[in-house]
Amino acid sequence: MRILFISHSFPPVVGGVENQNYNLSRGLSKTTQVKVIANGRGKKWLPVFLPVAFLEALFLMTRFDACLLGSGVLAPLGAALRFFHPRREFFCVVHGLDITYGHKTGLLPIIYRKVNIPSLRRLDKLIAVGQATLQEALKVGVAEDKCVFVPNGVTVEDLKEEHSREELSELLGEGLEGKRVILRLARFVPHKGTSWFIENIMPRLPENVVLIAAGNRVARNAVGDRDDFPNCEKATVDRHLESRVKLLPSLPWKDVKILLNTVDLVVSPNIRIPGSIEGFGINVIEAGACGRVVIASNLEGLADAIKDGENGFLVESGNVDEWVRRIDAVLGAAEGFLVDFGKRASQYVVENYSWDEICRRYLEAMEAARSIEFCFWHDERRQ
Repeated sequence: MRILFISHSFPPVVGGVENQNYNLSRGLSKTTQVKVIANGRGKKWLPVFLPVAFLEALFLMTRFDACLLGSGVLAPLGAALRFFHPRREFFCVVHGLDITYGHKTGLLPIIYRKVNIPSLRRLDKLIAVGQATLQEALKVGVAEDKCVFVPNGVTVEDLKEEHSREELSELLGEGLEGKRVILRLARFVPHKGTSWFIENIMPRLPENVVLIAAGNRVARNAVGDRDDFPNCEKATVDRHLESRVKLLPSLPWKDVKILLNTVDLVVSPNIRIPGSIEGFGINVIEAGACGRVVIASNLEGLADAIKDGENGFLVESGNVDEWVRRIDAVLGAAEGFLVDFGKRASQYVVENYSWDEICRRYLEAMEAARSIEFCFWHDERRQ
């Protein structure tokens, strides 16, 4: 299958969708012909990128069997291309916000709800990154036979590195002797639960437990989720945790890899926020790839990413007592537990979430849809 891949968010811009689209296109190109049309200049460039991408794709589709869109933002473009190329297949990767953004209030969500959601229904197949995202797609009227779940993947060799505790200490600018370090790696937005964790969990953990919260902030005028960083700062001050909570927005990737390969524990304490959803939770897979023990909320896409007891532990979202008990149990376990469990988690990630495996599943899903379409077309011609 010759695939034209179109992405509205692509490196060098940093982010979850950008990394997913890049690795997916790179992985698919190992086994089939892939041409990429991508926007690597950020959201401000979209008004220019969209019409240019449409015109380029309009002519290129004569040479390709299928078009794969990197997110639901591009659904109207795909629906328009499908009109001009009815014998080609059009697929779309669907992330959580691609569906739930239409539930928000404001002019842009209304436009999205009336334009993008109907466009998604007209595509041949939606490839949802999580079961929760798939269910949200069904709720807005996408036919069940048009949806398939394929999780996100990771490139383990790009993540797992040898780093020392001394490097972590240098990064934080303080000594860590006798301390336990927890990492929360995610954007600073409400549904990630970082401010909730600081306010409710950190005060109940031992004094030698330090939390590092790292991730990107959301621009004040950006569409989608709002910036939760001020609430994290406020919770830290209100709970007198300045010496135990380190907020590190916009860290370079080289420093993020130091964190992923040296901390004691990684947490994803997501909470339910109307209009937002965790499509998959790639950060917990990245942590597992680096041999970290992960504790995550048993919620939305995190429940797809973590198999309890295999590559991490699932805890009821918002249950303070259960969260505290689980963290105490992990950090207080017998010597060697963190290392042994981390090795097992890393192997689980390699076997189930490597990009080679994920791209194979993408190709299977697209080939299956293509075969069905060919059968219908062949039957129509015979009649």
